[in-house]
Amino acid sequence: MQTGIVALVLVGGFGTRLRSVVDDRPKALALISGRPFLAWQLDALAAQGVTHAVLCTHYLSEMIEAEFPVGRLANGITVAYSREPGPLGTGGALRLGLEAVSPEVDRVLGVNGDTFCAFDLGAFITAHRAAAARASILLAPVSDIERYGSVDAEDDGRVTRFREKAAAGTVAGPGWINAGVYLLSRSLLATLPLGRSLSIERDAFPDWIGHGLYAHRGGSRFLDIGTPESYSATERYLAGA
Repeated sequence: MQTGIVALVLVGGFGTRLRSVVDDRPKALALISGRPFLAWQLDALAAQGVTHAVLCTHYLSEMIEAEFPVGRLANGITVAYSREPGPLGTGGALRLGLEAVSPEVDRVLGVNGDTFCAFDLGAFITAHRAAAARASILLAPVSDIERYGSVDAEDDGRVTRFREKAAAGTVAGPGWINAGVYLLSRSLLATLPLGRSLSIERDAFPDWIGHGLYAHRGGSRFLDIGTPESYSATERYLAGA
């Protein structure tokens, strides 16, 4: 099933915390069972009906472009690129990436390139439409939100608050976290300044509360490769999948 959704995949980060185990390539190309992590992500998106992806790159972008050439991949996704001239943060990169999306596409799927979350894209789109949302955040449950912070939302999905990460070494308990997957209307994303560095999580989402920002509790297993420990856990999970 094709969804008509274009994915903007954020793969421009430096991966500083992962350098002790992955120091010869960008984080998106960290190997999981001999395959780049980004390949696993793109396969998962293709399986959900995504047919076009814009890879938002910066650090070692030429390595990613060599691994995933412009055009149609074997999994059916057609790849294009948006290369940041300098680090733009998640919000700035998504805004620049929108310039590579056809004008008739009225919403995009934003995806963090260093996380993996199992979810049903069709259900996510249905919830987004039913709420008449301008932006929707996919939430995933975790047993301890200490490392991530959490998102509070009403029963109808309206986001009410973002909670900061807990102090290091504390046990914050279970909760729902931002899974790094977003449905964003073109009109709302286009309000972000083009070419400016900003974080969509810290600079945009809080300002969008009360203005069409919703959450969807549809994620299941959440994984990231941001640290050597979480990278190892992700490798064990995906290799056994």
